[in-house]
Amino acid sequence: MALPWPLTMATSEALAAATKVETAGSRSRGDVVFYTVLALCAAAFLITIHVIFFKAPVESTMGIVQKIFYFHVPIAYSMYVGAAVCFVGSAGYLARGTRGWDALARAGAECSVAMGVLVLVTGALWGAKAWGVYWTWDPRLTTALLSVLIYVAYVVLRAFAGDGDSERKFAAALGVLGAANLPIIHYSVQKWGGNHPKVISSGGGGLKHPDMKLALMLGFLTFTLLAVVLIWTRVRIELAAARLSEAEEEALELGVGEE
Repeated sequence: MALPWPLTMATSEALAAATKVETAGSRSRGDVVFYTVLALCAAAFLITIHVIFFKAPVESTMGIVQKIFYFHVPIAYSMYVGAAVCFVGSAGYLARGTRGWDALARAGAECSVAMGVLVLVTGALWGAKAWGVYWTWDPRLTTALLSVLIYVAYVVLRAFAGDGDSERKFAAALGVLGAANLPIIHYSVQKWGGNHPKVISSGGGGLKHPDMKLALMLGFLTFTLLAVVLIWTRVRIELAAARLSEAEEEALELGVGEE
């Protein structure tokens, strides 16, 4: 999966910190890009919500509930983005063992958890209307739940198991393993059937009205930008914490603050 361009900027920031070649100028440029992406994300949300609720027509079968689709599918894609970032960061940490890669992996996992929970919630609301139940052990729903639980395990491990190298490596292995479930989620409907609808894939019902297609495309853009902002923000926080920890260690070595 090709990562969105702003996300490559966040990756570059993490790698710069990991290799200790980050400069004040590069941080300043990174800040400009970050706040630009943040502003674009906010504007995209306003435009997308307007198109979904005021331009896209109400679907004849599902009614107003169908509009959940314009959130559910882009959120699922954003979960994939977070998982891909976690995979890249985890593989990088196992290969290099630097804090930048670890920060990237942790940010991707946390984004996947947030987006995964939203996917399950919006899917349940859709299912209550379409199937009459909030949950069924459909292949796609089950594999999506499994993926969310994997990244929840990653986040819990990093939060409570300590911050040593062995804990980071164990979490990185989990991050690599979690990516293996992504293609299973994607192809589960084609391989095993189930109740989950096919709308935009081959054989799906499709979106009949141009404004429906516009709403979906804007949804993809908006939630991709949101995933970028969340991941980038978390990377910046993690790297700042790492720099603060290093500064404290250097101060202690120099005897600063000792009586």
